[in-house]
Amino acid sequence: MAASPRSAGLLRLVAFVFALVTTWIFIRSFDGFNMKTIRLPRWLGSVPKEIRVVKTKCGLNKPCPDNFFAFKLSSGAANVVGPSMCFENHVIMSPVKNNVGRGLNIALVNGTTGTVLRQNSFDMYSGDPTLLEKFLKEIPDSTLVLVASYDDPGTKMTDDIRKLFTNLGSSHAKQLGFRDSWVFLGAKDLKSKSPFEQFLKNDPNSNKYEGWPELLEMEGCVPRKVF
Repeated sequence: MAASPRSAGLLRLVAFVFALVTTWIFIRSFDGFNMKTIRLPRWLGSVPKEIRVVKTKCGLNKPCPDNFFAFKLSSGAANVVGPSMCFENHVIMSPVKNNVGRGLNIALVNGTTGTVLRQNSFDMYSGDPTLLEKFLKEIPDSTLVLVASYDDPGTKMTDDIRKLFTNLGSSHAKQLGFRDSWVFLGAKDLKSKSPFEQFLKNDPNSNKYEGWPELLEMEGCVPRKVF
């Protein structure tokens, strides 16, 4: 004999309640299940937890260890976009700050405290190279030197200037020339070659931009000077 519509509806309700209770018991009894991981829709009254994103200084891929400074350098792109420098999450030089120029852009940072001491740009195409030479000779001890090229860093580069950069730990200053791309981080009292340097020669056969090699980007963690 067929069940009445009222009986059929009651049976469906009982089945639904049974399934709901069984599911709840299963979730409660499942070993290792974390109720906090359940993500229910908003209409059920639960709001998903906020996902935490680890923020690093200067946007590095990973945080630097204790007693290390975070940095990121970018050379200029042809003669269109200027270079940028970030140190310990502080943008020292950039096109946005309007304090970069054609040639070599240099920032001096205290190697112990991380304090920015000076920043200057030197026109190496039509400027006076003796200004850069004087600047490099006056760098205090225990100072980090951040360098980023823009457009042309090498036309008026003298042998004396190349030697000063070499003494700061550069491996490529000796060959820096017209429209080369260069980023570098060295130090006044460095006893060996710096591991923080990238260089691209201006080469018509491999240039990314017409007349210029591609821009360079370099990031890393440099140890704090500890006495």
